Amino acid sequence: MKKKLLVMLVLINMAAFTLAQKKDFGMWYSIATEKEILKDLDLEVDVNLRTYHDTKEIEEGFADFGLGYKFNKHFSAGISYRYTQMREDDELYHPRHKWFADFRAKTALGDFDVSGRLRFQQRYKTYFEDENDKESKEHIRFRIKTAYDIPKFPLNPFVTVELFLPIFDDNVDRTVDKQRYTGGFEYNISKKHSIELEYMFQRDFFPDWTDMNIISVKYSIKL
Repeated sequence: MKKKLLVMLVLINMAAFTLAQKKDFGMWYSIATEKEILKDLDLEVDVNLRTYHDTKEIEEGFADFGLGYKFNKHFSAGISYRYTQMREDDELYHPRHKWFADFRAKTALGDFDVSGRLRFQQRYKTYFEDENDKESKEHIRFRIKTAYDIPKFPLNPFVTVELFLPIFDDNVDRTVDKQRYTGGFEYNISKKHSIELEYMFQRDFFPDWTDMNIISVKYSIKL
């Protein structure tokens, strides 16, 4: 009897936990450009539009401006700034500011390209609902990507995993507060033009547990 009661309690908790999760679907669109301005130093510009609520509404639009430096064929670093118009709880769009510092590494393992990115990010809001919103939010982000370079074929599949680790925040009791798992294809239209189509599953633990399925389309140009 105790075992049956325990099983029932577990099932009830699992059902309540599942119902408590928020689920959503969105489309992300981006155009990225890259131009070498000095030897091994690139100017990188990225414009993005992201939808949510089953693609019915625009969640945010933003532009990234940054510099990337290649130390050699395996290691590079970058720094960038992001200006965002974000839809907040008052249903209006307000600016947000972020800056990033990246360290990137990549290597080839046969026909596979494996790359990693370690990113520090700091975010500032301009829409405040409480005193906590006035403070900056910092994360360490770790992403690993594996791409299969199909010989003599312009379509290359890839998978990525990215974790967001909050730092300097006493209000968050999780080691990881966001996870992203991605699978997709990169199509090389030409030497300077490519397009990426990917599916992403994003699990956000803060402020509420939210699962989101995302279709992303990215067009890249090397000038």
